Amino acid sequence: MIKKFIDRLLGKTSGTASRRAHPFGKREDVPASVHGIDRSLVDQRALDVVHTLKQAGFEAYLVGGAVRDLLLGLRPKDFDVATSATPEQVKSLFRRAFIIGRRFRIVHVVYGRGREHEVIEVSTFRAYLDNAAAEQVAGNERTSKGELAGMKHAVDASGRVLRDNVWGPIEQDAARRDFSINAMYYDPETQTVVDFHHGIRDARKRTLRMIGDAATRYREDPVRIIRAVRFAAKLSGLGFTFDAKTLAPLASSHTLLADVPQSRLFDEMLKLLQTGHALASVAQLKAVGLGTGIYPLLDVVVQRADDEFVKLALQDTDRRVGEGKPVAPSFLLACVLWADVRKSWNQRLTPRPGQRAPAPFAALQEAVDDAFEARIGDVSGRGKLGADMREIWMMQPRFDKRVGTSPFSLVEQPRFRAGFDFLRLRSQVGEVEEELSHWWETFSTASDAMREDMVDAQRRDNLAKPGAGKARRVKRTDADHPASAPVEPADPRFRQQDDDGDDSTDESAPGSAPADAGDAPAKKRRRRRRKPNDAGRADNGGAPGEAGD
Repeated sequence: MIKKFIDRLLGKTSGTASRRAHPFGKREDVPASVHGIDRSLVDQRALDVVHTLKQAGFEAYLVGGAVRDLLLGLRPKDFDVATSATPEQVKSLFRRAFIIGRRFRIVHVVYGRGREHEVIEVSTFRAYLDNAAAEQVAGNERTSKGELAGMKHAVDASGRVLRDNVWGPIEQDAARRDFSINAMYYDPETQTVVDFHHGIRDARKRTLRMIGDAATRYREDPVRIIRAVRFAAKLSGLGFTFDAKTLAPLASSHTLLADVPQSRLFDEMLKLLQTGHALASVAQLKAVGLGTGIYPLLDVVVQRADDEFVKLALQDTDRRVGEGKPVAPSFLLACVLWADVRKSWNQRLTPRPGQRAPAPFAALQEAVDDAFEARIGDVSGRGKLGADMREIWMMQPRFDKRVGTSPFSLVEQPRFRAGFDFLRLRSQVGEVEEELSHWWETFSTASDAMREDMVDAQRRDNLAKPGAGKARRVKRTDADHPASAPVEPADPRFRQQDDDGDDSTDESAPGSAPADAGDAPAKKRRRRRRKPNDAGRADNGGAPGEAGD
């Protein structure tokens, strides 16, 4: 007791207090014979980044989720590297490297171009700093932008970290990471795993455990709440569950998310829904008591996840991610909000007493505007995302028209595939006939000749339906007139009904050019009422080509 009192007077701290103040853990270098990682699962480009940094004299390791997946025998989709080199030093070593971020400055090393490009994210070891000693600002990233410009370590009034760009040794970097299973470092050249916080033990026990005091860590960065749910959803299939101390403050800490920028919450929502575990993420949100209150649009997703149409969209997204296919947030969000658009659209198509019903496209446009206003908020200003959602919705009534030139122009639209996939889901829930979906699937992959046959067949089917009106008289100046098509005049597909119901063609009509008239311009004939015994009508019904014999 006397020794502790003297130590306090001299400003000394006990060994236990020191460990609590600096929970760096104990370093363990685990060899390949113990951890069992298969080095062949490591991407060659990640190996190149590590090798380049080490050749330049810096420490460099694979870190985070990639090491966790390798330890579990999985092939990682993304690779992150941690190094002792500063962002500027990393950038100088690679031809295509870009420093990004303000809160955490990191480097993206880019390999390849276009859709085949690969990004290796490189971060510098960060120092473990007491947030009580950090510079404090009264506002947030937006309101205190000028004040934060020259700061390296800053927090807001609630203790949320706004800047964390102070570099330190590897043991301090490990202490500031979130989960023990994400705080392991793997050197692929020596095949050694560096473990400070029993990450290997937790991985084998299938435990998600926060490093340090969970409530404090959630307060430092409230987005860790969403990350915890995402990791639990991703790893639930492998049997991972939350450590009790990590789970306890999770739901009660969600009020901290109110101070997080909406743009960051939107991005975290997309990670929940577009990393191949959308359905599991929704289930996990409900299980831990976070079904509402994180982000308004995410609340709608959770609320409608049991709806058959939305559930199919979530399943389709998970399937595409699992197959390595690209996914677009615009498609999934368009599916989630379709109920709002459809309801408003149907209401607008129902005319009020004494008023005419609006045109379907105009009514749909107004319904889309209503959905954006009510549900999407600031996302409506996100340019391409909003434009793509709008195009998917506005494309739906166009699928009903399968005659004329409309099908040919629709299938050439850049967003046709997304619009068609949306139609396909609608057909699966019985909102539209499955035949319509099958027709467009065939048409989209058919040859030009087959497409023309399909449109002609659809035109005949439309005329054969009970109550169908008479066909529009096709003029020679029209794009869909038979004379403009590269086929023989005798092709029976060109039979058209005259306005008086006569099943004849222009070639057999009086005053028309003979079939062998070559390139001579067609004479404009005067329309007249025919008599029942009109001598100009062929006895056989006016078969194409007989008028010139």
